[in-house]
Amino acid sequence: MTPAPAPEPLACALFLVAAMSVAGVAHTLWLRWPRSRRFAAPLDGGRKFRGRALFGDNKTWRGLLVLPPAAAAAFGAFGLLRPSLPAWMQAGLWANGPASYALLGFACGLAFMVAELPNSFLKRQIDVAPGGSPRNAGLAVLCFVLDRVDSAVGVLGVISLVLPVRPATWIWVLLIGPGVHLLFSLWLHRLGVKSRWA
Repeated sequence: MTPAPAPEPLACALFLVAAMSVAGVAHTLWLRWPRSRRFAAPLDGGRKFRGRALFGDNKTWRGLLVLPPAAAAAFGAFGLLRPSLPAWMQAGLWANGPASYALLGFACGLAFMVAELPNSFLKRQIDVAPGGSPRNAGLAVLCFVLDRVDSAVGVLGVISLVLPVRPATWIWVLLIGPGVHLLFSLWLHRLGVKSRWA
């Protein structure tokens, strides 16, 4: 059986960024909802490594509860609409049904969140407070870059495990995604959800 061809890279990248952005909007609205605060318990449960928190107070169940199902809904909607999309957009999607897209979206939403944890762990171990930035300029730049690309790498990694993905898709997502991620950070900062925009 011949494997399905990998989607057109730029169109695929635009689909992934658009679908995750829709999920990001839902995530932002959830974080703004006062009732979501009841789920603000830290993911690390207060556990420590070398006397420092594993991930810190900003990585909570609150965010994890919504992004995966929101991504599932966004991906599922794209899967449902795929036959009616313009040809250039269809070229960026896999020939899967809506249910497969929803499952993929859930996995991507989970990967998006989990991929942020190593960076949070690193920052806690070098004594950077949650929401803060390293004082060392070099470390600050490294953490800024990691903050922008870690989630995209997580999403692409999960997809690449189960579906054909061209290397150029990775390049496009890593070029477009960080800018969109930064816009969401700015929005969350303006809404008072994040203590700093970067």
